[in-house]
Amino acid sequence: MSTTDWIFLAAACACLLLAAVGHTVEAAFTNVSKVRAKELAEEGRRGAERLQGMVQDPAPYVNTMLLLRVFLETAGVVLVALVCFQLPYPWERVLIPILAMALVSFVLLGVAPRTIGRQHSDGVALWASGPTSALAAVFGPVAQLLILVGNALTPGKGYVEGPFSSEAELRELVDMAEERDLIEDGERKMIHSVFELGDTVVREVMVPRTEMVTIEHDNSLRQGISVALRSGFSRIPVTGEDVDDIVGVFYLKDAVSRTFDNPGAGEEPVEASMRQPSFCPDSKPVDDLLRQMQLTRNHVAVVVDEFGGTAGLATIEDLLEEIVGEIVDEYDQEVAPAEKLADGSYRVSARLSVDDFAELFGIDAEDEDVDTVLGLVAKELGKVPIPGSSIVWNGIRLTAEQGAGRRHAIATLLAAAETAPEPGSAPEPESYPESQPESQPESQPEPRQ
Repeated sequence: MSTTDWIFLAAACACLLLAAVGHTVEAAFTNVSKVRAKELAEEGRRGAERLQGMVQDPAPYVNTMLLLRVFLETAGVVLVALVCFQLPYPWERVLIPILAMALVSFVLLGVAPRTIGRQHSDGVALWASGPTSALAAVFGPVAQLLILVGNALTPGKGYVEGPFSSEAELRELVDMAEERDLIEDGERKMIHSVFELGDTVVREVMVPRTEMVTIEHDNSLRQGISVALRSGFSRIPVTGEDVDDIVGVFYLKDAVSRTFDNPGAGEEPVEASMRQPSFCPDSKPVDDLLRQMQLTRNHVAVVVDEFGGTAGLATIEDLLEEIVGEIVDEYDQEVAPAEKLADGSYRVSARLSVDDFAELFGIDAEDEDVDTVLGLVAKELGKVPIPGSSIVWNGIRLTAEQGAGRRHAIATLLAAAETAPEPGSAPEPESYPESQPESQPESQPEPRQ
C-alpha cells in the first residue's frame, strides 16, 4: 500500500469516528426530554441552560447532525473504496468494501453509538450542546434548504422541519420508558389505550340493546325513581312505542328534585320532566363521541344502527373505561372478562371481544362479522344460543353456561382447548332442543308497577 492509501484509510477512519459521535449525540438529544433538561438546569449543570433551549425546538439541531452524519459516512465509504480499487481482482474491489463498510456501519455506527447515547444521554447532551449549537448555526440553513428540496420532490405536503416520529415509534418509546422504570406498567397501558381510541368504534364499547334498562314514557315519576334505585342507574332512556323509539332520557336527580319540592308530582308522567336524547351512529369513533359529549355536556348517547333502530347505549363511563380500564361502582355486578379454572379451562364473559379471546389462547384468529364471543357462538350455530349450546372454533370448545337475569341471557361461557374439527365439518351444539325458537321475543324494558 502506498502512502496515499494510508492517508485515505486514516481519513476514512476519522470520518467514521466523527459519524459515530454524530450518532451518539443524536441518540442523546432524542432521549432527553424537556422535563429532564429543566431538572438539569435547576441542578446547575454546565451547559444545561443551553440544552434547555435546544430541546424546546430540537428539529434544527437533529437535522444538522443528520446532514453531517450522511456526509461523513459517504466520505468514509468512498475513501475505503478508493483504497480497495488497487486490489488485483475486480470481485475484491467490490466485495471487500461492501462487506467491510456494512459491518462497520452496523456495529460502530448503528449499535454502539446509539447505545452509549441512550445510556449516558444527560452527559452526552450537556457535553455536545455547545458544538451542536455552533454547527447548527453554520450548517442549519443548508439542512433546511435540503429539506425544502425534499418536500418539493415528495408527493403531497411535506414537513417544514423534516419528518417526525410515527405512531409506531412513539409506542416503542413508551415501551422503552416502562422498561427503564420511568413510567409504570399501568401508565404504559393507558398511553397505548389513548392511541387505540381513534381506532375503536362505539359499537365495540356500548351497552347492547338487550342489556339496556329503559322506562316507558307514560310511567309515573315515582315508578321512574323506583326503576333507577333498583337498577342503580341515574340516567335511563325513555321509550315511546318500543325500544327503537327513544323519546328522551330520565334523570334521577331531576325526578328527585321535582318530587321533593312537590310530593304530588310523583304521579306525573316521566315524559313531563325527561330531557332530549342524544343519538350517534354505531360506527362513530370513540374519541369523536367523547369530544362531542364534552362539548354538549352530555353523559349518555343512544347508539343507532345502520337501519335506524336502537343498537345500544353509550355512556361517558364506557368511553373512559377504554383508557383507564374497568370502572366498577357500588351497583355494578362485575363479571371477570376471563377466569382460569382448576382444570385449565377458562370461564369467559359473553361480551369478551373475539380478538381478546383469541389472544387468551395464543392463537391468531379473528372474525369480521361479530365482535363478541357470544356473537361468535350464535353465528356458528345459526340460532340463538341457550345453556349447553357448544361449538368448536379454531380448536377451542365454547359451551354456554346457565343464563341469568330476567331475560335469562347467557352471561358466561366455558372455553377449553380441543382438537380442531376436520376442515369442512360444521360445528354442532351438544344440546339444543328442537322446540327452541330461532329467536327469543324481546321482553318489555321494565314492567309497570
